[in-house]
Amino acid sequence: MGTVKRLRISLGTLVAVEATSTSAGAAEAAVEAAFAALTQISHRLHPQSPDSDLARINNAPLRTCVAVHPSTCDLLNLARRLNTLTDGVFDPCLPSRAGRLQDIEVCTGQLLCRAPVTLDFGGFAKGYAVDCAIAALTSHGCTAGLVNAGGDLRVFGARTEPIFLRGPAGELTRIELTDAALAVSDMDSQLRPAEHQGYYIRGGDPPPRRYAAVVAKEAVVADALTKCVLLCPSPTAGQALKAFGATQALDQ
Repeated sequence: MGTVKRLRISLGTLVAVEATSTSAGAAEAAVEAAFAALTQISHRLHPQSPDSDLARINNAPLRTCVAVHPSTCDLLNLARRLNTLTDGVFDPCLPSRAGRLQDIEVCTGQLLCRAPVTLDFGGFAKGYAVDCAIAALTSHGCTAGLVNAGGDLRVFGARTEPIFLRGPAGELTRIELTDAALAVSDMDSQLRPAEHQGYYIRGGDPPPRRYAAVVAKEAVVADALTKCVLLCPSPTAGQALKAFGATQALDQ
């Protein structure tokens, strides 16, 4: 058996990838595949990249079908489910244009917009990228591993990862992850990328919370649910957490 650990810049942050496989060489190949998956997702879902799915959606003429990767449709369907659970609060269409999530019609492999939208997956794309990196590790035969992308972390296999969460007041809380994902969103963090617009705040009212930490089976779900915890009243956020079998890592 061999374990390889690598730390690189990707997705606008430091990303750590760890992999255990039958040999160090096999683990190394798996780690390279995981970083390649992160790069692929970053290109596909970056709203400012001209050839990304999101940019083509945002720039397409109204009521014109746009061919997109199937995963983009899957993410929109996840957003639709969260939009329903949160009474419309979770909406990856930024308020810079009038269009909302319900103005996007999703078909198999393509979609069209009935109103101008500024679609931005900043609220859950990084979690999705972490899941894709994990999938790359498992597809290369890894028996255990970890991907940590600046606040979005997922662990799989026969390992338990101790995590020290720094809460909003600076206090440290220890938790342990086994075959699970953790996402943290801190609206006051100075490490948050300047272009990050994944909080989907509409209107002038400030969000009820500034910090959220969620544990779920998948990183994309944990990442998205932190935004629900930040933006929604507690009963609504609790409903969304329950629907995905997720929990808050810290009781705020």
